[in-house]
Amino acid sequence: MDLGLRDKVGIVTGAGWGIGKAVAVGLAEEGAKVVIADLDEKRGAAAAEEIKSKGGQALFVKTDVTSWENVEQLVSATLKEFGQIDILVNNAGAWTIDFFARIPREKWAVDIGVNYYGTLNTCKAVIDHMISRKTGCIVNVGSDAGRVGEPNQPVYSGAKAAVIGFSRALAKDVGRHNIRVNAVCPSLTVGERRLEMEEKMKQENPEAYAKYEEQQAKVVKLYPLRKVGKPEDLANMIVFVASELRAGHLTGQTISVNGGYCML
Repeated sequence: MDLGLRDKVGIVTGAGWGIGKAVAVGLAEEGAKVVIADLDEKRGAAAAEEIKSKGGQALFVKTDVTSWENVEQLVSATLKEFGQIDILVNNAGAWTIDFFARIPREKWAVDIGVNYYGTLNTCKAVIDHMISRKTGCIVNVGSDAGRVGEPNQPVYSGAKAAVIGFSRALAKDVGRHNIRVNAVCPSLTVGERRLEMEEKMKQENPEAYAKYEEQQAKVVKLYPLRKVGKPEDLANMIVFVASELRAGHLTGQTISVNGGYCML
């Protein structure tokens, strides 16, 4: 299926690995020019080189989405290299796992800053450009934690709920300019970071890993499809949503890709 993305320009934040990298690769496979925005210089540069090695066009820009100056530089570098911005995928994320009573106040800033303020920053930085061109697509990666709330992730759940609410409101704000805004939400998704953590635990603490495996077997039973997500599962939906040709009448929606874990 042709998604009509050839020669479109897309910025993907947190694209050095996991869901973000899968989205960047998916856009590139459709012929889009991709800007990899990530704080991890090694992973971000490697992701861009991987795309270019396969014949795609990619640019890596080291970016801290919580910094307005960094985000301005990201947009400036994108326009200098490719001349336009058609797609923005806000995927950069951070989370603290613990009960709320045990989370120090200073740790709130990370979850709120990266997930919510990072999304606000990048949207603000591209919106005038998109309005001037009367076209654009923004896909904000939310979370089912933001839809139903998850124990041990209270601040993260709140930040992602804010992202979802913001996405709906922004869609109403800018729809008249032919700009679409949607949120795509994962539940548990196993990517590079988690696989690396599992392998490290398996090597360093086999007993803890055995308990972890037992726990994960119970978690999988919460998913009607009896499996957790892969980055590519989310990427396939995000790339489709980014397509004006195939999803041009879709805006203001919150779409979960989660094996049935959360049904709203």
